[in-house]
Amino acid sequence: MISQLLKYSILRRRQPLPDYRRFLFGSIDPDAKLIGIVGARGAGKTTLALQYLEALELEEDEALYLSCDHPALAGSTLLEVAEEASRYGVRALVIDEIHKKEHFATDLKNIYDFLDLRVLFTGSSAIHLERSQSDLSRRALLYHLPELSFREFLEIKTGEHFPAVTLDELLDGHVVQASRILRRVKPLKHFGDYLRYGAYPFFVEGESSYPQRLLQILNETLREDIAVVYGVKLPHIAALHRVLEALCRSEPYEINYEKIAAAAEISRQTLRQYLYYLEKGSLTRRIGGEARGNRYIAKPDKLYLHNTNLFEILCPDPKAGTRRETFFAQSVGYGYDLHYPRKGDFLISGKYTVEIGGAKKDFAQIQDLPDAFVAADGIETGFGNKIPLWLFGFLY
Repeated sequence: MISQLLKYSILRRRQPLPDYRRFLFGSIDPDAKLIGIVGARGAGKTTLALQYLEALELEEDEALYLSCDHPALAGSTLLEVAEEASRYGVRALVIDEIHKKEHFATDLKNIYDFLDLRVLFTGSSAIHLERSQSDLSRRALLYHLPELSFREFLEIKTGEHFPAVTLDELLDGHVVQASRILRRVKPLKHFGDYLRYGAYPFFVEGESSYPQRLLQILNETLREDIAVVYGVKLPHIAALHRVLEALCRSEPYEINYEKIAAAAEISRQTLRQYLYYLEKGSLTRRIGGEARGNRYIAKPDKLYLHNTNLFEILCPDPKAGTRRETFFAQSVGYGYDLHYPRKGDFLISGKYTVEIGGAKKDFAQIQDLPDAFVAADGIETGFGNKIPLWLFGFLY
């Protein structure tokens, strides 16, 4: 078995890899013995894992890449494979799509405890790891790989390099930051493209085929992830589609659960369960109420699609405001806490209030608040506390 897997691994690793490395590559601890990378389907986890393996500069037979849907693995546990690989001199093991193997958490625990192997594994979403987190948390370093940021999209599209900025650098020096970028690229020229087809690295394979590939990811998440892990029967998958379509067409205001439940033809209780599943599958994003000590404001959540590209396959004409807020939540939500405040659209890290709008958006709704900002679409540079919306795409 191991000779067959090594042969497959060598052939897979000899295939050319993209020169571009996602931002997370430089954050991975090279000395860690057990590393996990989780994230949405299509975010680039497999490519990142292979780039990691390449960077170790081991001999071809000292590194083993496994995809858990390989038929040679059908009759063996991951522990059995790892034990045999270790006997053959393998020093590093990459396990792709680990969620497709039963009892993977127990196997990883035993590999970590008893074998001298460096292991990196990938999982398609938080769904597959939430129940095994306790078994792995003391051993594995877990990293979350989000969809492409606007900054990364521009780097791939233009070949330029743009450093990421922190939130404080953006809020305090957005005019300077925007000016540095504008010397090399016109962000608004590419921003619309990013909103439509820039969230996943496979956009480089062609814009015309992008919607089809994205639809495939959506269906695989629903049918292979949510349906299997949570026991949602396949006939009920249509209801999950209807929930996503209802969110796609809604205004970016407080969610009316009764209205969405009626549109999806399900009960409110079932809707709440399905929304939890969709969030775990990186298809939706929930923004809860503003924190007040240990309590939250008693008002409905705001719900968004996980990224703006999903609009293209779920509803033909999304509302501009909904898409703007979705982009903001996608860009800022990766590294910072977001809540739904009493005034404004978002509260960042319990301190900064942000109102989202078009180029003419003013401060009328948040004028009496400290640390309040407007994120305006359709402008290249801002002034004062008015910041270009696209610039928030440079936070990672």
